[in-house]
Amino acid sequence: MAHSQGKRRRLVADIVRQGRLQTPPFRLRGGQQFVAALMTASALMLAAPGAALASNGSGKAGAGAHKEKAEKAKAKASAGNARAAARAGAAGRPSSIKEARESRGARGRKGVAAAAATSATVATAARAGRKPASTGAIQEASNAEARLIAVYEMFGRGQTRPALAKARDLVRDYPNFQLAQLVYGDLLAAQVPPSNALPDTASIAKMRGNPAMAELHEESKRRLQALRERPPANTVPSQFLALSTRSRYAIAVDASRSRLYLFENSDKGLKLTADYYISVGKSGTDKVTEGDARTPLGVYYITSSLDPKSLKDFYGAGALPINYPNPYDVRRGKTGGGIWLHGTPPQQFARAPLASDGCVVMANPDLKQLLRKVQIGATPVVTARSLQWISQPQAEKEAQSITSAITGWKDARASGNEAQLKKFYLPDFQRSSKKTTEGISVVDDEVKYAQGKRVQFKDLSYLHWKDGDDTMVVTFGEVFEGEKSGRSRRQYWLRQGTDWKLFHEEILG
Repeated sequence: MAHSQGKRRRLVADIVRQGRLQTPPFRLRGGQQFVAALMTASALMLAAPGAALASNGSGKAGAGAHKEKAEKAKAKASAGNARAAARAGAAGRPSSIKEARESRGARGRKGVAAAAATSATVATAARAGRKPASTGAIQEASNAEARLIAVYEMFGRGQTRPALAKARDLVRDYPNFQLAQLVYGDLLAAQVPPSNALPDTASIAKMRGNPAMAELHEESKRRLQALRERPPANTVPSQFLALSTRSRYAIAVDASRSRLYLFENSDKGLKLTADYYISVGKSGTDKVTEGDARTPLGVYYITSSLDPKSLKDFYGAGALPINYPNPYDVRRGKTGGGIWLHGTPPQQFARAPLASDGCVVMANPDLKQLLRKVQIGATPVVTARSLQWISQPQAEKEAQSITSAITGWKDARASGNEAQLKKFYLPDFQRSSKKTTEGISVVDDEVKYAQGKRVQFKDLSYLHWKDGDDTMVVTFGEVFEGEKSGRSRRQYWLRQGTDWKLFHEEILG
């Protein structure tokens, strides 16, 4: 893992230091197919040809052309100074004029290939920038990501130079943000006039096939997807049918979009307050066994918050373990553990979309925001392959069947009807991991515990999970008539036909 991260860092550093976009602003003649192919590959030419040509001095006349020429000369001089500084800081120097020339030629060819291969980053960005988000901007995205999106949008509007200035400030403030470095390199290269050097096709193909480059391109696509495809207004993930206000926040992860959504909960319902780019398991999702490098799918809860001082630097600003495997996972024979939401190493702002051993990984600034809001044992975490969003009326409608089952279970217990109560339990029901005998002991215990008293349920939460089976995680407190406090329970229900059956229960307190 460290080796892969190192390759990403070295690749981006090389592109930013040496990348020069070779896109001649002159009209192509016959026999120049290779140059045409290179121009087609250029993000700047594809995304905003007007802006790209302007930066190279085309389409200008009179005083404007002279001003542009002066600016190009200044950019070229700055690039020359940067290259001189890079050479001075490099280990070893060419021992002859010939070696120096060969070195410069190699850097030129590699830089052209890098720019051509990385072009999709800014091209995709520009397309996203021109297409407005469906429900507004990203909700309180991390400062770094919001600034990167602003760079994308500026470039999409043809504002190349302001975009470059914003990108320069961004990489200055977040030098470990590799995607930002890549975008900055593309924009910087656009300001430098082309040379006569042309890259070889093998160099371009090699750069395009570089795994680190592919990861950065995919990261860019996922971040932009979050801007283009916002959740519909007044909707929530389909798993959140009802959530008690005792849970002040809720978390939902959409692995297909590399996105974590944070909701604030009140008596008015759930409200999306922030969303963040995340990474999941290098082998994808749907964890089954220990060591399969997959992120589990399901409904979980935050179980603790680990002090970063007790962790290796690899985990960044901290870690939030979740209760994988949950009772439903155990029922299906899933194994493994140690699934956390955690940060990144100090030298890395973010990781590739598929990069962890199964954990959900966030940038440290984003994780710090999350750490201030989660509640141990009370903040639910839904991890889904792809989130489906539903309206509040839809959620209430889908909750009706489990509400009826809970009410029936409560009434059977209050009446002391053991035969009726037993119908709500599966034969292999477990409470706190201790097996009962066909549900008999738990039924007897429940009847004795209720003693025919009237009971009030409070703080009900329904979290729905549907894959091969239809399950519901129900959390509630109960207070019997004449008492001031009672049990808090978390029950796991499984739908069989039209009926809901209990297969596990945890007494929380």
